[in-house]
Order: sequence, then structure tokens, then C-alpha cells
Amino acid sequence: MEDNADVRVPVLVVGGSLVGLSTSLFLSRHGVRHLLVEKHSGTSPHPRGRGINARTMELFRTAGAEHAIRRAASALEGVQGILQARSLTGGDHNWLIKSVDPSGALRKFSPTGWCLCSQNNIEPVLAAQSRAQGADIRFSTELMSFDQDAEGVTALVKNRETGEHATVRADFLIAADGPRSPVREQLGIPQTGNGELFHNVSVTFRSERLIEVLGDLRFIVCYLMRPGADGALLPVDNATQWVFHAPWHPDRGETLEDFTDERCVEQIRNAIGVPDLDVEIGGKAPWHAAERVAERYSSGRRVFLAGDAAHEMSPTGAFGSNTGIQDAHNLAWKIAAVLDGAAGIELLDTYEAERLPVARATSERASARSAEHSHPGYAPPPTMGGGPGSGILPTAMGYCYPQGAVVGGDPGRPIIPEAMRLMGDTGTRAPHMWLLRAGERISSLDLYERSFVLLSGAGTPWREAAERVARQLPAVRLDAYTIGSGPDADLLQETGADWAEVHGMDPDGAVLVRPDGFVAWRSERAVAEPAATLQEVLTTVLQRR
Repeated sequence: MEDNADVRVPVLVVGGSLVGLSTSLFLSRHGVRHLLVEKHSGTSPHPRGRGINARTMELFRTAGAEHAIRRAASALEGVQGILQARSLTGGDHNWLIKSVDPSGALRKFSPTGWCLCSQNNIEPVLAAQSRAQGADIRFSTELMSFDQDAEGVTALVKNRETGEHATVRADFLIAADGPRSPVREQLGIPQTGNGELFHNVSVTFRSERLIEVLGDLRFIVCYLMRPGADGALLPVDNATQWVFHAPWHPDRGETLEDFTDERCVEQIRNAIGVPDLDVEIGGKAPWHAAERVAERYSSGRRVFLAGDAAHEMSPTGAFGSNTGIQDAHNLAWKIAAVLDGAAGIELLDTYEAERLPVARATSERASARSAEHSHPGYAPPPTMGGGPGSGILPTAMGYCYPQGAVVGGDPGRPIIPEAMRLMGDTGTRAPHMWLLRAGERISSLDLYERSFVLLSGAGTPWREAAERVARQLPAVRLDAYTIGSGPDADLLQETGADWAEVHGMDPDGAVLVRPDGFVAWRSERAVAEPAATLQEVLTTVLQRR
């Protein structure tokens, strides 16, 4: 162990992009002191990945960041749909997706919804939210090396502005350092998958006349399919700022230097179908779509991969960034439980057990969706796996953890279902229902963040059992609520709602929900010794030996 470290923190986060900053926010919410280092001088200046799905917005809701994110996303509020067209001046428009949630089904499953917020807008919000809760975030600071031992990690970091080095000693290191993760490389963790799929150059540009060309058309993205001038057009503010993803073919000898301003202007004009469109190029950034998943998510229970360091996915559907943020959320509560003494360090093994299968299944669906949408620049091989699979909503929030930090899960259950089913099954995200707490209308999901929560019906012995267990396991954060329609209930269900039916149990049963909102265990009916049963379940879930 390094006793002479310049900085001593429980957790070192490497990487200050979307996933790293989300990791910082979630750790902050659990009261975990940490240091985040990012080699770049600030947050992303480029309007990259911006689709935030409903499950991720639920996480930001419970973390207190949803309203700030929606304010940052106001320029694209209400924009929906994915359009395919030969050009924007012809009439051959084909809506691949007209609306993200055309039937309004999402209202049944979630208290929130999708959000379009470009990375350059959301990252400052996440940084500000984390810093407001005491997070130590250092830009222009690069991880130079690290070593781990049985008790933690010793890292050397460099301030790129001053050249000064510092030694950091941490119990855990979380690598959110991107698809070419130096941490993953040092650990020697291989990747599997179909590898590189296609390459694009993202071109930001200004055009005041383009909004007139669009008329009433509004979209999340438009795939422009004109031969020799194909690309993807995305609005940044639906006024004057835009992004064009131009296919790039390095396998044919193309270099980034070939994408001159003149070439980009010509390609944008040809793709849109307006030869004299005003186009002022702002910046260019290459990006690579790939399908790769790390074979392991950790090494030695001290170093963990998250986000693109753990998995790369095709951008169609915005599954990659959302999966990464959900990685961070899963890992944060587990590290907090270990640091608090509530859990054995073996709990951290369940991070890989739960999140790795989700990444594999999701990456296949992302690649399949790119093929379905004929993403410009993408020519999928006929032997590629995946297939159409399930829709966006089951992939985004219907996934489950058949094994991991759960008791009574079904190992044969598919990771991603073909249709949405969130009814309190073990290993699934707990159901959403509206409740009244002290006169305030809340979602049941608002209860899940810092503690385990036991829900049961009023008049049953479960709440008293939970109070007994909390005294027996003082390090474990455990809250208990009764739900009903009378004055003896902690939470009132709305007229016509039946909390037990929503959670798939009899009125005398109970459900235990983890801090990340996933069902750890469910008793569909009463048991003879509820306190002993609950204590055994918590001991098993938390790997307490």
C-alpha cells in the first residue's frame, strides 16, 4: 500500500466525458468521495451523441439532474422521428420512425421520457451537479500509469498545463477512458464482436437558409441517400447550427485531410439538394462505429471498465452512451455498499455478471438497427449476427439481470425481451406506479437511489420485519414502506391502482428493490418468518460472509 500518496480517495475515475461524469454524479449521490481526471481541457465542444433514453432519464431524475438537463436540451425539445430521403428538396421522404413513442406506451412504464441533449450541452450540467456535491473533477489531468494490489490502486497522474505529477492512492479505479482505453490495454483485457462497422467524419456547420428548406420537417436525424453524396443530417438548434455525418472510407485510402472545407460544403449541398445553400464549416471530428465488448469488466476487484472502455456499439438508437451511463449507475451503488461495510467485496463481481450480458445483447441490436436503417457508410456483411430483435423500448429499459445481486432470478430468462414486461420479476427494473407521499405525487421509482427498499401492503408484518433487520444489519441502508389506500399506509396508491398486482404478488407479499431500482427479490405471498427471510436475502445479495 502507498502511504506517501499526494492524494488519497476511495475512488479514482479516469475519463471525464459523458460516462465518467455520470459516474461522478452517481458516486456523489451515494456520498462516495472520489477524484475524476480527464486529459482534455474541458467538456466536449462537439455536439456528439445526444439521445438520452427514458431509462437513463430515470437515473438522472433520481439523481436530481433531470430538470437541468432538460433546460440544456430546450433547443431540441419536441423533436422526434428518423427520416430517410434521397434529398430534402424532393418528395421521397420515408419516416423510419415517425415518433419515439407513437402509442404513448411509455407513460405506463416510466414517470419521464426521452430527451435530446447533445454531449456538449449535457456534460457541463453533469460536471456542475457533481461539483455542487463536492466532487473533485480535474480537467487537463492525464493518467500516466497505475498499479493495483490486494487493497487498492496506486496511480500517477500528470497536470498537462503545469507538467506536475501527483500520486493518487484509491481503493478502486473506474476506467471510463473511451474505446481505446489505455486502462483496458494495460490490463490486457481482449474484446469480442464484429469489430469496425463503418467510419464517419462529423462536420459541424452553420446555415441560415436550411431551416427554410426543411419547412415543416423536423427530425432527430435524416439519412440522406443520394449516391455519391450520402450522409446523415442532424439539427443542433433547429435554427442555424447543424451537423452532417459524412461517410469516410479509410479502407479505400481516404484520409482526414481529404475532407477539406470545400469538399464538405459540396457534399452537404449535394446531399441536401440545394446547390447554392449557405454552408459555413465549423469543425470536423472523425468517429468510428464498432461492435466490440470486453471479455471482462474488471481486474482484481480493484479496477473496473465502464462505457466505451467496456463496449462499443453502432450509434443507431444511441444505445452505447445510455448503456455506459447505466453501467456507471450499477457500479456506483455496489462500490458505495462495499466502502460502507454493508457488502462484501464479492458484490463487485456482480457488476460484470449483470452488465456484460446486457452489453452483448444491446450491441447486437444496435448493429442490426444500423443495417435496418441503411446508415450511410454502413455495408453489413451477410454473415453478421444480430437480426431485428426487439424494439427500442425493451432494449432500453426492459433488459434484466437473470443472475448477479439477486435472489430467485431465472437463469434462462432472455437478457432483452421481445416485448415490455416490467411487473416486479426478480432481476428486472421495478415497476413504475404513481403514489402519494405526504400529499406529494411521486413515482415508485423515486424511492430507489441510496438504499434498499422493501414494499409491502399495509397491515402485513413486513415493515416491522424490515425494521428488525435494519437493527441487525446497521451498515445496510434499508427503508420500508407500506402501500395501500387507508390512513395506516405510508404511501397511498391512486384510485383504481393495485400495487400488489403491479408488482406481481398477492397482497400479503413483499418486494425488495435495490438502490439502482432493480428487483433483488420478491416474495409473492406471506412467509412464516419474514425477518429471518429478509435478513437471509440481504446477506446473500450483498455477499456478506
